[in-house]
Amino acid sequence: MPKAYVVFTEAINDPDGMAEYSKLAMASFAGHTARPLAVGPATEVLEGEWHGNQTVILEFDSVEEAKAWYTSEAYAKAIPLRQAAADCNAAIITGF
Repeated sequence: MPKAYVVFTEAINDPDGMAEYSKLAMASFAGHTARPLAVGPATEVLEGEWHGNQTVILEFDSVEEAKAWYTSEAYAKAIPLRQAAADCNAAIITGF
């Protein structure tokens, strides 16, 4: 089964709010196979335009596991904090 990657691009407007979101988001990983692979503002754009000032990449064992985490009750508590603190894009990408 191929791995899955959840990618967030975030234009952070409220750093303190994002810090609170991050605490809940990290706690929501319990019971899921989430592994943070990259988090940071150092995005070097090679082509086109990139959204936001922070990018986050999470790895999961499968697309189903990524969706289970994203729709979990624990992560549902964190989503409104993220949406209040930043303008975000999120996507699930299937690995090889």
